[in-house]
Amino acid sequence: MTDRYAVMGNPIAHSKSPRIHALYAEQTGQDLEYSAILVEQGGFPDAVAGFVADGGKGLNITVPFKEEAWELAASHSPRAERAGAVNTLLLDAEGNHFGDNTDGAGLVRDLTHNHRCEIAGRRLLLVGAGGAARGVLEPLLAEHPALLVIANRTASKAIELARHFCDLGRVEGCGLDDVDGHVFDLVINATAASLQGEVPALPPGIISPDTWCYDMMYGREPTAFMHWAGELEATVTMDGLGMLVEQAAESFYLWRKVRPDTAPVIRALRMS
Repeated sequence: MTDRYAVMGNPIAHSKSPRIHALYAEQTGQDLEYSAILVEQGGFPDAVAGFVADGGKGLNITVPFKEEAWELAASHSPRAERAGAVNTLLLDAEGNHFGDNTDGAGLVRDLTHNHRCEIAGRRLLLVGAGGAARGVLEPLLAEHPALLVIANRTASKAIELARHFCDLGRVEGCGLDDVDGHVFDLVINATAASLQGEVPALPPGIISPDTWCYDMMYGREPTAFMHWAGELEATVTMDGLGMLVEQAAESFYLWRKVRPDTAPVIRALRMS
C-alpha cells in the first residue's frame, strides 16, 4: 500500500516539496505519494486530523503553521523543542505525533557540504528574528562560530532571541543600524524581504571582499539580497534552494529511515 505524505501551508501552490519528495522516492525505491495541501487560517488541527484519518504517515509544515504544529505535537526532538516551531510531523493514528525541525540542519548542510563554507571560528550575522531565524540558531551555534550576531529591525526581538540561545555560544542581538562598523565573514538573510524584491536596511560596510552571503529565499533568478551583496563585492552569494532540498532530505530520513542523495535533486531543480 502506498504511504501518503504532504506539505501543509498557506500559500502552498508554489511549493517544490512534492517534486523533491517524488525524486527522493524514485531514487530510493520508496512506495509513497506526496501532495501539497492548502490549509485555511484556523483550520490546521482539523486538516491534520483529516489527513491522519485518511492514513497519512507524515507532514511537512510551512508558513504560517509551524508554531501550531509545535503545539499539536505530543513530543518533540531537542532541536524542535528549542526552536519552538515544527516543520516535520511523524504522524500517529492515536494522535501522539512527533515534531521535528529540520530547517537548521538543512541550512548548515547546504553551507558546509554543498558550498564548502566554513562556520567554525567565523563571525556570523543572522538578519531577522522571526521563526526562520529561530529555527536555525541551534544548528549554527553547534558549528562553533566565533560570534553570531542577530540583527533585526526591532532590536528588542533580536536581543530576546539571543538571550534564549546564549547558553549555546557567543550570540548577541541588536538593531540593523547597530552592526555599522563591523565586518562579517558570513551574512545570512533570514527575512522574507527578497520575496517582495526588497533588502533589509543593512549598512553596506558589513560586507568585505571576503564575505559570504546567503539568502534563505530562492527564485529562478538571484534574489534582491544576492544582487545587493554582489554589488558590494561579496566573495560568494547563495540562495536557499539547497537548504530546502537538504531539510527535505532530513524529513525523508525521519519518515523512511533512508537518506537520499541531495546533489542530483538540487541539479534537477536548478535546471527546471
